[in-house]
Amino acid sequence: MEVSKRKGARSTKEIPTEILDQLNSGKIETANLVEWLAVDQRLLLENLLIQIGRTKYLEPILVRIDELKKQTVNTINEAIGTGLLEQSLVNGDQDIIITISTHRSDLIRCWASYTVGKNPNLNIAQKLEQIKQFAADKHFGVREICWLAVRPSIAKDLSQSIAILMDWANNEDGNIRRFASEATRPRGVWCSHIEELKQSPELGMTILEAMRSDNEKYVRDSVGNWLNDASKTNPQFVHEVCKRWIKESPTKETEYIVKKALRTIEKASS
Repeated sequence: MEVSKRKGARSTKEIPTEILDQLNSGKIETANLVEWLAVDQRLLLENLLIQIGRTKYLEPILVRIDELKKQTVNTINEAIGTGLLEQSLVNGDQDIIITISTHRSDLIRCWASYTVGKNPNLNIAQKLEQIKQFAADKHFGVREICWLAVRPSIAKDLSQSIAILMDWANNEDGNIRRFASEATRPRGVWCSHIEELKQSPELGMTILEAMRSDNEKYVRDSVGNWLNDASKTNPQFVHEVCKRWIKESPTKETEYIVKKALRTIEKASS
């Protein structure tokens, strides 16, 4: 089987040595979550910097990783992306950002998403415009990391973010539509809550309304999870939204979203 068409191992121990070597060298993308978690990001970073002639950037970024209170795949990912941004700004090296943003390795593109989300020189409109390519990425890992990279900025400038993401909710690309929902979830996964949306979930409805009968399950799951998040602090609001949606949009797609949205409420009442 061709390397690019492999399904990926079921456990870390089952990953062939030659595949792991190629992953750690940035020569191929990860095929599944098992491989994604198995990549040695420190080694991948070192190999990348050797390949592009930026070895002087390595030590400061490794120090940043070592200073992490908790080292996980996600925190190391963020530390490397933030470190690469810092080195780019200090050295006036925009070329490295361009290089990693289009790199064949999905983990390296994940790092690149943080060079957008953490860039203090970009406003929220600029961050969202630049993160869009990662939101549309063909790899699941990049799509998942990119919304985490800009979520703090979205929460800080919520009104403007929602105004921009309203248009994303109507994009022809399902990955971009899904980003609009996932990035604004009141609670989300592996991230800080957005208190304003927990208390006032109606603020996000201009995004969700456009996707209440979406034809892609990837999007429907996110919309359902968004409302389920909101139901934990505003159950009555979510119940009323679902009741209205079923009446106004009697489709199997809307029914799917509503079922997902009401699961916490129904569990509490059973």
